[in-house]
Amino acid sequence: MSWKAGLSRNLPILRFFACPTSPSSNGIRSWYTKNYETIKAMNPTMPLLLRTTENAMPAITTEIDFTTDDLLRYMLQTNKFQNSDGSTALDRVEAARAYLQTDWKTMRRERWAHKGFDPEHPLIDEIDPDWKLDGVKRRDLEVYIALKEAADDQMKVIQSGPNEEYTRAENSLLMCQRVDLWCAGEREVEEAVKHLYMLGVRFNSEERFKDNAQYITEFYPGASDF
Repeated sequence: MSWKAGLSRNLPILRFFACPTSPSSNGIRSWYTKNYETIKAMNPTMPLLLRTTENAMPAITTEIDFTTDDLLRYMLQTNKFQNSDGSTALDRVEAARAYLQTDWKTMRRERWAHKGFDPEHPLIDEIDPDWKLDGVKRRDLEVYIALKEAADDQMKVIQSGPNEEYTRAENSLLMCQRVDLWCAGEREVEEAVKHLYMLGVRFNSEERFKDNAQYITEFYPGASDF
């Protein structure tokens, strides 16, 4: 089966941007026109949007569910943790590596160690702001508290970099959801779509798409003059 049939199981949407008249957008407009009907037939619930405006940069975007762990690995691999003088920020590097070793499975289990109580309740500060002073709760949730406080402390160090280092890295990673295609031909557009599909296979949670039908249930032909 073509990888195109799996697009909707790994990506929530594909947005195509193009200038309606510029030759620089010929490839993306042509590919979209030739492939829309086939892809839509195989992925009837997936939005395939074409946005055109004068002087638009031809590009494709989608949505990838990058996690905090993905961001930290990206920052480590690309040496984003730097001090103002350009040297590597060893304290933030160590904090990021430690955060990546957090035992989230145990934390999720220990969160419910005290029956009928959730320390992550969204209104916990109003319902029971002093719960940590309760000896029984603190004893039952000892493992959870230790893991949670360690992760929180590590994140404070990670986000303490100069010049909005953490936020800039977030934005940089989010740009991986976009492929610019200035003067690209149809082959390059095809490879760009496939690249985004492979990112979806690797990073997007299966839970997000588990309710999507894996076969055609309804088909809408769209505008007759498309």
